Amino acid sequence: MAEQDASSTPEPSVAPSAAVKDRPSPPRMDQLPPFRVLLHNDDVNTLEWVVESIVELTPHTKERATVMALEAHVAGLTLIMTTHKERAELVQEQFTSKSLTVTIEPAE
Repeated sequence: MAEQDASSTPEPSVAPSAAVKDRPSPPRMDQLPPFRVLLHNDDVNTLEWVVESIVELTPHTKERATVMALEAHVAGLTLIMTTHKERAELVQEQFTSKSLTVTIEPAE
């Protein structure tokens, strides 16, 4: 019989997959609670600036952004998007950096 080398590493006493089973998987993006991103009307920014900002910061077309900007102007606010909280907070910061007022709220 071959003698075992003293420098060989011992076999682990716990199967490597055991640690993975105990770790919960991170939530999927499509399972995170939804948040609404709301753009508020203001008396400072021009309609053109608001439309340009919506187009730059969201996937909306210029036509859709124009409708949203007009809705915010007439009704006081408009729904820009519904997304998970982390992205909603990012979008809020981006609009705020352009001097636009955006709030977020749970969609449920």
